[in-house]
Amino acid sequence: MAKRRLPLSPDAPLRHPDHRQPMTRREFIAQGFRAGLGLVTAPTLFSLFADPRAARAALSADLEALKSGCGIATLGAGKIPFICFDLAGGANISGSNVLVGMQGGQLDFLSSAGYSKLGLPGDMIPSIVNPQTGVNDFINADLGLAFHSDSAFLRGILEKATAAAPNINGAVIPARSDNDTANNPHNPMYGIRRAGADGSLLGLIGSQSSVSGGNSVAPATMIDTTARPTKVDRPSDVTGLVDTGQLIGVLNQSDAVAVMESVERISQMQLNRVDTKLTTDAVIKDLVRCGYVKAADITDRFGDPSVLNPALDTNIVGPTGIFTQAEFDGDAEFRKTASVMKMVINGFAGAGTITMGGFDYHTGDRATGELRDLRAGRCMGACLEYAARVGVPLMLYVFSDGSLASNGATDDSVEGRGKGVWTGDNSSTAASFFLVYNPGGRAQLFSGDSLPPEQHRQLGYFRADGSVDTASSPAANNVNLLVQTVLLNYMALHGEQARFPVLFPDHALGSATLMDRLTAFDPIVNGTI
Repeated sequence: MAKRRLPLSPDAPLRHPDHRQPMTRREFIAQGFRAGLGLVTAPTLFSLFADPRAARAALSADLEALKSGCGIATLGAGKIPFICFDLAGGANISGSNVLVGMQGGQLDFLSSAGYSKLGLPGDMIPSIVNPQTGVNDFINADLGLAFHSDSAFLRGILEKATAAAPNINGAVIPARSDNDTANNPHNPMYGIRRAGADGSLLGLIGSQSSVSGGNSVAPATMIDTTARPTKVDRPSDVTGLVDTGQLIGVLNQSDAVAVMESVERISQMQLNRVDTKLTTDAVIKDLVRCGYVKAADITDRFGDPSVLNPALDTNIVGPTGIFTQAEFDGDAEFRKTASVMKMVINGFAGAGTITMGGFDYHTGDRATGELRDLRAGRCMGACLEYAARVGVPLMLYVFSDGSLASNGATDDSVEGRGKGVWTGDNSSTAASFFLVYNPGGRAQLFSGDSLPPEQHRQLGYFRADGSVDTASSPAANNVNLLVQTVLLNYMALHGEQARFPVLFPDHALGSATLMDRLTAFDPIVNGTI
């Protein structure tokens, strides 16, 4: 009898005999040889600091009046916070995690062979047992979006998002993408920023020192080099973003603010003596004046950088926190997630990417992938729960570069849970999904066209054999258009989908009628939060 091997830990590297030795940063991350680092992006130094919930003190009235004119925001841009999870390596999303179906939607079931390809044996296939009573097998719709009832993502999300769950809804996008390649332009961050998302401290956050701020690249036409990410990997890196020089320490915070205010007033008096006939002179005066106002405002609100520290936020860590102290101290992925969600959900950053590595888990068992999916679900759930505790909406998007398939053999170990083993990469089984938390109540499926509402929960569809029907939507066979579909849905949550062709004039999603078919939800805010 063959000896059953133990599943790899979520942090163990993956060594595949059918893969070459990892050579690039992406390959190291996908196979778990490197962690997916955390990133924060900043267009300028002084745009990096704000607290949307409470100012520590008030600037003098004359400087407060200048803040709006200088574009100094304390609440970000007022757009819905956006966080995406980049699961590097080709994770399973469809079927075994989020249910996917044919043209009729998620519950237009695939064939048994199709579900087997997606890692579900015959005795774990989703089905409706009694249509009259709604009794079903292996279907869980606690989050609006239907998951397989034993989904590791779902188990992790529900473990953490206890308060948020009733107000969550979601949609899945069947869309193939290539395996083990840097050429998937999956990352939507620059487009989200173009749609208006910005933070009072940062423009974007990500997880790698890359142009996209994540593992997968960004669509080339959307890249804004002024918003390139800055790496933040742990809570100390977040607090390290705030530097008020040596004023704090020599003076107390109130005195330091007073000094900065005086510097601004003296500078203003000198600037008033400058001839302003030339436009260039006026611009220089404005830049200098606003620079001092920003410096005073930063010192006012962030003289104590611990206000940014996720490790000191009792909503995140501790007896009443989302993570126990032991969880937070013992897992770098939890610390990274906490750092990113603190920045985005509080409005310090407009949007963020959390890259998690090691999802190329076709290791000939099921347990290895289940353990990694469970931890990813916990991180997703933490973001949703933190949004509920702060009281703001959140759009959470999950994608991976490629996917994988099963040959039908099962892993009957405790962690394998009797599911199909992952035996190889398979780009045709890929999908992405997003979840929306709305503090005002669960987002409602799009009602602006004649389609049954449930068909807006699955944007595209699978064939019965468990592969994406590449003609089912513009996104189904084009990752660039998958990003555009996500951006359309982000704007639609604000009621701004009519502006999509204006902001993205080269889009290829079709007419307004076709775009309505790709829209999952009615608006949850009117333009801004």
